[in-house]
Amino acid sequence: MKDEETDKGNLDQLTRVEDLRKQVEELHGGVGLSFKSDDLPAEIEEEFLKHIIAYETATPTTLFDELVKSGVSLPAPEEIPDADLSDKLWEIIDRIASFGVSLENTDHLSDRELYKDLWQELFREEAILFPDEPNYTYHLDVIGSGSEEDTLIYLKYYADEDYRENWMKEWPDYIMPEREPLPYDRDRHMPQRHQAENDSVM
Repeated sequence: MKDEETDKGNLDQLTRVEDLRKQVEELHGGVGLSFKSDDLPAEIEEEFLKHIIAYETATPTTLFDELVKSGVSLPAPEEIPDADLSDKLWEIIDRIASFGVSLENTDHLSDRELYKDLWQELFREEAILFPDEPNYTYHLDVIGSGSEEDTLIYLKYYADEDYRENWMKEWPDYIMPEREPLPYDRDRHMPQRHQAENDSVM
């Protein structure tokens, strides 16, 4: 009897997986996933497909809107006195961490430069957030646009020597900037998600 129940459970799961695959194909215009593995356990594939569907069907938002809705004020950069800027910036950093957002590569910017970038650009971009999903992280990379300027900043401040050497092997005509130390020390103090959630409850 137990074996029959197990077989039925497995069959039900395979049916759910097949239904999820069809939903993913519909979301991608009839094109399924580019990879499939017979070795992937059905329970893992089921959760994976659920995450894909949740992401593809989620309504985009902006961090600016989410911060305001959560009660965080976002004054224009020029309206914040220097004495208040650090506290405001860390209030924002802590709050977006509770949304599941990881703010990255900020140590080349002063507090005011970072706040200005966030306020004018990064917080206005569409984002997909799942604040109730602990395994999902939205990576907000300050230099993640792929632009020439962001690439230059990464190579100048963040890339290690191995990365820089490999870059020059790939693009020998590139004018590599001199490596410079980061002028600020912020990134290593960024809150982890569970820490930010606990702080927001207290």
